[in-house]
Amino acid sequence: MNNYILHLNELRTRVIRCSAVVLLLFLGLFLIDEVLYVFIARPLLTHLPIGNSIIATEVTATFMVPMKLALISAIFLAIPYLLYQLWSFVAPALYSNEKKQILPFLISSTFLFYGGVIFAFYIICPMALSFFAKCAPPGVAVMADIKAYLDFVLTILFAGGLAFQVPIITLALIQSGIISIQQFEYFRPYVIVVAFILGMLLTPPDVVSQILLALPMWWLFEVGLLIAKYREKGTDLLSYHSNTK
Repeated sequence: MNNYILHLNELRTRVIRCSAVVLLLFLGLFLIDEVLYVFIARPLLTHLPIGNSIIATEVTATFMVPMKLALISAIFLAIPYLLYQLWSFVAPALYSNEKKQILPFLISSTFLFYGGVIFAFYIICPMALSFFAKCAPPGVAVMADIKAYLDFVLTILFAGGLAFQVPIITLALIQSGIISIQQFEYFRPYVIVVAFILGMLLTPPDVVSQILLALPMWWLFEVGLLIAKYREKGTDLLSYHSNTK
């Protein structure tokens, strides 16, 4: 009973720390919400025709949208600290071999998530927005709503972060023994099809962003497969040397 209470107290402490960090980041980002939104809006503003702009169709949008952006940005920046607190809470209950297996995956997953978000913002967003701007029929002024645009960008950024988890998922499935390397190689054509289906589901309904998300997912799957083969060869070499001694 005492251990249960101690665990609850520790969990409460870590939740409070995480909340405090997110709150401090949110307050700091909310003070520069105009700069933050201009940064997020740059991919669209670059491709809008001269004289067109982003508009607000709701009365509260000019206040609520920057606040939402500041909150989401605060959580995004706090991810390493949040994961550190989660790991510090869970790690004492794990065996040393489990820690050695999980920690590299956790760190790699974080870096890949940030990499996916950066790729989505600097590659997918500009190309997709340029495509939409050029698709406007004659006489139609392209002026996106501030709320709809933020939701559009956040969807693509989140999809990019998730898509870049493919090598982690591939390695985890192989290492856990659920699927072998040979099975993955056999089902490679199906994996490519699934990548394009996920690209269609995770992005807005345009061919450009779907392809730009599906191709990295396929390539990252191949990277995960190569890493798994390399690790398997390394394990076989270690086993061979240990048996010959």
